Amino acid sequence: MISYENFKALDIRVAEIKSVRDHPNADRLLVLDVDVGGEIKQIVAGIKAAYGKDELIGKSIVVLNNLEPVALRGEASNGMLLAASEEDGLPVLISPEKNISPGARVK
Repeated sequence: MISYENFKALDIRVAEIKSVRDHPNADRLLVLDVDVGGEIKQIVAGIKAAYGKDELIGKSIVVLNNLEPVALRGEASNGMLLAASEEDGLPVLISPEKNISPGARVK
């Protein structure tokens, strides 16, 4: 269990995927540039087995915007996209039900 104060520290936002490319050093990772409300961030994600690059462009997703940056196999990741998975282990991206502007805060 976490406190409400800890939850409030999470900056969860809607983002739009602007570009996608293969990770140069990992077969299962993609490198995404996402618009988080006027700011473009690079996020590395292990979603290559579930999504083609072309189907991701323009898609609205939900991201954890204030995660500490890390390098994943040599590529900077400045946030984390939110996804769920079932028994097959393939990720399913969390997306807003309706159109909403990039940068909108999830409350």
